[in-house]
Amino acid sequence: MFDLVDILKKGENQKVEKQQEITSVLFYQTEKCHSLVKEAYRFEGLVPPALLVNSDENIREHVRNEQIEIVIIELNESSDISRDAERISHLLPNDASVIVIGSEDAISTIRNLKQMGFYYLFWPITKHELIEFVLSVHDNRHSNRGLGKKRKAKQISIIGCKGGVGTTFICSEVAYLLSEKKNSSCVVVDNDYMGGNLDIMLGMEKFEKRQIRAGAFATTLDPTSAQSMLNKSSKLLSVLSLAPSAGMGNTDIKEYTKTVASQVSENVNFLIEDLSSISQQCFDHKELAELSDCMILVLTPTVSALREAARIKQRMVEDKDSLSCRLYMVMNCIVPDAAATVTQEEVEKYLHQPVDVVIPYIKKLDAMVLDGKRICMSGGKPEKALYRLVSLIVGEEEKKGFHLFSR
Repeated sequence: MFDLVDILKKGENQKVEKQQEITSVLFYQTEKCHSLVKEAYRFEGLVPPALLVNSDENIREHVRNEQIEIVIIELNESSDISRDAERISHLLPNDASVIVIGSEDAISTIRNLKQMGFYYLFWPITKHELIEFVLSVHDNRHSNRGLGKKRKAKQISIIGCKGGVGTTFICSEVAYLLSEKKNSSCVVVDNDYMGGNLDIMLGMEKFEKRQIRAGAFATTLDPTSAQSMLNKSSKLLSVLSLAPSAGMGNTDIKEYTKTVASQVSENVNFLIEDLSSISQQCFDHKELAELSDCMILVLTPTVSALREAARIKQRMVEDKDSLSCRLYMVMNCIVPDAAATVTQEEVEKYLHQPVDVVIPYIKKLDAMVLDGKRICMSGGKPEKALYRLVSLIVGEEEKKGFHLFSR
């Protein structure tokens, strides 16, 4: 018997299934954009996106708690779309496709957003244009084409001009702030293959480096096996710390570490390289500049540290090759001012650039670390200095750092 009710129910179920194909969210600045996106989705028969005012707090809270396929961000009220997009990029999961809506009609904007892995949709738009664009992005995701691929993590290389300048300390504080206060997923890469105190600085108990057996081939790694190499510190923070077995050299373990880091970089916002003493590592300066989006050179107010920092900077500048990388100078005062052998003014004069961040001397630092206290949460000037450094990294302040290889 012809059952019209069953046919109608079946049609409704199919419609619901179709609506669930695209999970998206809109962070809007204007009511016009809010209304257009909402009406366009409804007209096309798609499940409307979650609609939230564009704010860092809303982005931070929503995208981590939901399985989002497409994130639409309106920046019509932005005075610099590229800068604002970069500033919020660390809040977004790498596996979500991002569409930026803006009214800047400039090729440079499109190019900059493309480099970040973001799509750009020029405003004003029609409902039909919006839906066509969203469906195209959705198709790219499922066919793994174009910007639909996962975005890579930003790599932050924290480089000690020599040993004992507090590089691992700064690395751990930066990692904590990015993961806990900026809600960004991070992996800290430990490049001290034979020892180090990264676990102590991060407050990790029962920590052991992952042993790599001789003859292990990095080419056989897949994302799942790469993830198993990580030590979890918190929900958003992990550590990649590998140790060689007998018969493996530093070069072998370095290449294995780089391969694992490359695999996991698609699932996190930041890779933070702890290069406590560059002279003891297998990296050259050109390689670091090629790998890094931002480099932080750590020195202390001593003559020996200043000379080494100047040498490192000079070698980086000489290896131009049309590269572009931000370099920030951080002076970590590990001794009281009275015991320092050079002043900040002398450091800046010798390096021919400003010191971007000065971390003042911290009394009883060792005891605080062993007690599990975070310096970036202790108040005072040290906390402000570390927050400023993180703000520079994520682009929340005007970039005053020295730009390597600029022409």
